[in-house]
Amino acid sequence: MSDQIFQHLPLAPASLHILLALSGDVLHGYGIMQEVARQSDNRYKLGPGTLYDNLQRLVAQGLVEEQAGQGGEEDSRRRYYGLSRLGREVLLAETDRLDGVVRAARQRLGVRAGRRSYVPQSL
Repeated sequence: MSDQIFQHLPLAPASLHILLALSGDVLHGYGIMQEVARQSDNRYKLGPGTLYDNLQRLVAQGLVEEQAGQGGEEDSRRRYYGLSRLGREVLLAETDRLDGVVRAARQRLGVRAGRRSYVPQSL
Protein backbone atom coordinates (compact mmCIF):
# COMPACT_ATOMS: atom_id res chain seq x y z
CA MET A 1 0.00 0.00 0.00
CA SER A 2 1.42 3.37 -0.97
CA ASP A 3 2.11 6.11 1.56
CA GLN A 4 -0.36 8.32 -0.30
CA ILE A 5 -3.15 5.87 0.56
CA PHE A 6 -1.87 4.89 4.01
CA GLN A 7 -1.80 8.51 5.25
CA HIS A 8 -5.61 8.67 5.01
CA LEU A 9 -6.25 5.57 7.13
CA PRO A 10 -8.12 4.88 9.29
CA LEU A 11 -11.08 6.85 7.98
CA ALA A 12 -13.41 8.61 10.38
CA PRO A 13 -16.95 7.17 10.28
CA ALA A 14 -18.42 10.19 8.46
CA SER A 15 -15.67 10.07 5.81
CA LEU A 16 -16.12 6.33 5.33
CA HIS A 17 -19.86 6.72 4.84
CA ILE A 18 -19.45 9.64 2.42
CA LEU A 19 -16.89 7.79 0.29
CA LEU A 20 -19.08 4.69 0.29
CA ALA A 21 -22.10 6.75 -0.80
CA LEU A 22 -20.08 8.26 -3.65
CA SER A 23 -18.70 4.90 -4.78
CA GLY A 24 -21.87 4.22 -6.73
CA ASP A 25 -22.63 7.55 -8.37
CA VAL A 26 -22.05 11.29 -8.51
CA LEU A 27 -24.35 12.90 -5.93
CA HIS A 28 -25.25 16.31 -4.52
CA GLY A 29 -25.17 16.92 -0.77
CA TYR A 30 -28.74 15.91 0.01
CA GLY A 31 -28.31 12.82 -2.17
CA ILE A 32 -25.24 11.85 -0.14
CA MET A 33 -27.19 12.22 3.12
CA GLN A 34 -29.99 10.03 1.73
CA GLU A 35 -27.57 7.37 0.45
CA VAL A 36 -25.70 7.23 3.78
CA ALA A 37 -29.01 6.73 5.60
CA ARG A 38 -30.12 4.08 3.07
CA GLN A 39 -26.85 2.13 3.18
CA SER A 40 -26.85 2.11 6.98
CA ASP A 41 -30.54 1.19 7.36
CA ASN A 42 -31.05 4.65 8.93
CA ARG A 43 -28.57 3.85 11.73
CA TYR A 44 -26.15 6.57 10.63
CA LYS A 45 -27.41 9.98 9.56
CA LEU A 46 -25.27 12.93 8.53
CA GLY A 47 -26.40 16.45 9.33
CA PRO A 48 -25.59 19.23 6.87
CA GLY A 49 -22.76 20.66 8.99
CA THR A 50 -21.02 17.30 9.36
CA LEU A 51 -21.54 16.49 5.69
CA TYR A 52 -20.20 19.74 4.26
CA ASP A 53 -17.28 20.01 6.71
CA ASN A 54 -16.23 16.50 5.73
CA LEU A 55 -16.81 17.08 2.01
CA GLN A 56 -14.64 20.19 2.13
CA ARG A 57 -11.84 18.20 3.80
CA LEU A 58 -12.21 15.23 1.44
CA VAL A 59 -12.04 17.54 -1.59
CA ALA A 60 -8.92 19.24 -0.18
CA GLN A 61 -7.31 15.80 0.34
CA GLY A 62 -8.09 14.79 -3.23
CA LEU A 63 -10.40 11.92 -2.26
CA VAL A 64 -13.53 13.57 -3.64
CA GLU A 65 -13.92 15.79 -6.70
CA GLU A 66 -16.55 18.40 -7.34
CA GLN A 67 -18.41 17.58 -10.55
CA ALA A 68 -20.45 19.61 -13.02
CA GLY A 69 -24.24 19.77 -12.52
CA GLN A 70 -26.30 16.95 -13.90
CA GLY A 71 -28.55 19.13 -16.07
CA GLY A 72 -31.31 21.70 -15.83
CA GLU A 73 -31.24 25.13 -14.26
CA GLU A 74 -32.11 23.86 -10.78
CA ASP A 75 -29.34 21.25 -10.92
CA SER A 76 -26.79 23.81 -12.07
CA ARG A 77 -27.09 25.54 -8.69
CA ARG A 78 -26.28 22.34 -6.83
CA ARG A 79 -22.79 21.07 -6.23
CA TYR A 80 -22.20 17.49 -7.22
CA TYR A 81 -19.46 15.28 -5.84
CA GLY A 82 -17.79 12.12 -7.07
CA LEU A 83 -15.11 9.77 -5.85
CA SER A 84 -11.64 10.46 -7.23
CA ARG A 85 -9.30 7.64 -8.22
CA LEU A 86 -7.36 8.18 -4.98
CA GLY A 87 -10.65 8.20 -3.05
CA ARG A 88 -11.60 4.84 -4.56
CA GLU A 89 -8.18 3.38 -3.65
CA VAL A 90 -8.44 4.72 -0.09
CA LEU A 91 -11.97 3.30 0.26
CA LEU A 92 -10.76 -0.11 -0.97
CA ALA A 93 -7.82 -0.04 1.46
CA GLU A 94 -10.11 0.95 4.34
CA THR A 95 -12.61 -1.82 3.59
CA ASP A 96 -9.73 -4.32 3.48
CA ARG A 97 -8.46 -2.99 6.81
CA LEU A 98 -11.91 -3.20 8.39
CA ASP A 99 -12.42 -6.70 7.03
CA GLY A 100 -9.23 -7.76 8.80
CA VAL A 101 -10.39 -6.14 12.05
CA VAL A 102 -13.75 -7.93 11.85
CA ARG A 103 -12.14 -11.29 11.05
CA ALA A 104 -9.75 -10.94 14.00
CA ALA A 105 -12.57 -9.92 16.35
CA ARG A 106 -14.76 -12.85 15.26
CA GLN A 107 -11.87 -15.25 15.72
CA ARG A 108 -11.05 -13.96 19.20
CA LEU A 109 -14.71 -14.02 20.22
CA GLY A 110 -15.33 -17.43 18.70
CA VAL A 111 -18.12 -16.09 16.50
CA ARG A 112 -19.09 -17.81 13.27
CA ALA A 113 -18.87 -15.65 10.13
CA GLY A 114 -22.59 -16.04 9.37
CA ARG A 115 -23.75 -14.44 12.62
CA ARG A 116 -25.15 -11.01 11.80
CA SER A 117 -26.10 -9.34 15.06
CA TYR A 118 -25.37 -9.31 18.74
CA VAL A 119 -27.61 -11.52 20.84
CA PRO A 120 -27.03 -11.13 24.58
CA GLN A 121 -26.19 -14.33 26.41
CA SER A 122 -27.75 -14.87 29.80
CA LEU A 123 -25.24 -14.58 32.61
